[in-house]
Amino acid sequence: MPVSRIAVGAPGELSHPDTAKAAVSEFISMLIFIFAGSGSGMAFSKLTAGGATTPAGLIAASLAYTLALIVAVSVGANISGGHVNPAVTFGAFVGGNITLFKAVVYWVAQLLGSVVACLLLKIATGGAAVGALSLSAGVGACNAVVFEIVMTFGLVYTVYATAVDPKKGDLGIIAPIAIGFIVGANILAGGAFDGAAMNPAVAFGPAVVTGVWENHWVYWLGSFVGAAIAALVYDIIFIGQRPHDQLLTTDY
Repeated sequence: MPVSRIAVGAPGELSHPDTAKAAVSEFISMLIFIFAGSGSGMAFSKLTAGGATTPAGLIAASLAYTLALIVAVSVGANISGGHVNPAVTFGAFVGGNITLFKAVVYWVAQLLGSVVACLLLKIATGGAAVGALSLSAGVGACNAVVFEIVMTFGLVYTVYATAVDPKKGDLGIIAPIAIGFIVGANILAGGAFDGAAMNPAVAFGPAVVTGVWENHWVYWLGSFVGAAIAALVYDIIFIGQRPHDQLLTTDY
């Protein structure tokens, strides 16, 4: 059972050079991802009247986030595992693939990367508005939580199937592409309803820069629940029992 492998870790992990390298990697990967993803929305708003709320804007956002995530995961894969998402890190923790101490370091780095990316976008565009995620008219908080749970389940399930599973073999080569594609597809499915975050950091950076925190909790609760369910389902059903020794973070 993955729950039996959950580990808090040791305080010494916080000062280990590999942890510092992983944190820097997650920070840079997140900065790349958010700068390109949020920046595409800002650019589309500048070029069109309806901005990112139009069908064309939704497709543009899907494409931008897909391509940016493929790159962000790829460049971080050999250093931090290329999580680029607090929910993915939480799913790894639930599955016993990362300790709590290291997960906290990842979360801090990921959130800082998102905030810095949004600040850089605001500076580079001369103060243009950084779009904060929000719920569409007629979509309640509970509806959005369900959306985030289902979409994040699909994302973390894909991560486990293509990157975490010890039996993945050569399939691990396409992990960044598969992860980017599922995010892009989910944006097309849920973007018009709640912004389709699947990633608390995607909502956090813009919220810090704009000061808009309404329904922000939705993006944390939904994504963390979806990630935990995906990790448990995949690990229990498809990975099964394995030695207690944890996977190295750099193995996925």
